Amino acid sequence: MESSEMEDNHALLEQNLLLEENTVTQNLKVGAFDIIKQASTIFSKNFNFIIFIFLISLPLFFFMVYYEIFLQRTLVDASNILNNPSDYYYYYDWSISPSMPEKSTFLHQLVQLGLLYLVPRHLLELCTIIATVDLASKIHAEERVITLKEMIDRPIYGAKARGTFVTSLCVLFLSTCTLSGLIWLVTTYYAVWRQSIFAVFFLVFYGPIFVALLTKYLEWSAVWNMSIIISVLEEGTYGIEALLHSAYFSRGSKRRGLLLMLVFFVWGQGLRLASLYFGCYEEGRGIVVQVGLLWLGNVLKWVVCIPYFYDCKKRAFEKKVDVEHGGPIKAADETQSRWNWSFAFTM
Repeated sequence: MESSEMEDNHALLEQNLLLEENTVTQNLKVGAFDIIKQASTIFSKNFNFIIFIFLISLPLFFFMVYYEIFLQRTLVDASNILNNPSDYYYYYDWSISPSMPEKSTFLHQLVQLGLLYLVPRHLLELCTIIATVDLASKIHAEERVITLKEMIDRPIYGAKARGTFVTSLCVLFLSTCTLSGLIWLVTTYYAVWRQSIFAVFFLVFYGPIFVALLTKYLEWSAVWNMSIIISVLEEGTYGIEALLHSAYFSRGSKRRGLLLMLVFFVWGQGLRLASLYFGCYEEGRGIVVQVGLLWLGNVLKWVVCIPYFYDCKKRAFEKKVDVEHGGPIKAADETQSRWNWSFAFTM
């Protein structure tokens, strides 16, 4: 009798292990580019979605034209300063030649650029993100074409907007700190060590640090973006709680998140570098094309984050298979014991 029970338990255990293995194998097939393909169907099958998002993005679009012109002119001025540091050291009062910006003017540019990035750009982009995520999730879940009337009539509740705003402030703080570190590394090497006899040594020293920090920034970006999606889709979950949820769901999907964010990072920075190279900031039509492509890439990024979020959430719950009982562990019991501050450092 005992031998029969042991055999039954052993058979049940093997069955559960096989089921779990098949589930993992099936999940592994959903890679980063598979997620992009899933998201592309939202565009290809819902042209109304593109029209609606473009219309509500017009304020952001016009502001981005101004912002990109201002940003790229500031970058050109910064390049002139770093390429001609001797001029600044020679003139005590920073009376620079006509080809170089005056010190007070350049500092004013940096302050203005920072304020433009932190306030109007952030608020306008957040409004577009909320509408994009809300509609894209509905289309993804229902797998049908939504009319323009349905999109216009779909309300955005104040509590959802407030919660998403709180989460976005947390994300803005974290991303700004990380980007500041990247900019500091590049500026320090370029301004101080590039022309010294130790240039090669410091390049070997700064290079791996920059690559490592950039890699972590892209990984964290996937987590941060998912936390905003959680705040939009799950009312009442925002701020640090949304970040912890996102870090929990992202465990085991860091590589996919990194690849997804890398695609859009290369897209955005490649367009900006091309615009700088061809001097599009001096010509209106060129910068409008660049901003249009930036806008399209940004919308696609948030649409891609929708299936990525649902897939990560599905994986997180599938990993909670109770082999002994042959069923999923209750999410509430598991998350209560495992969602803690340590997740903020495991992203």
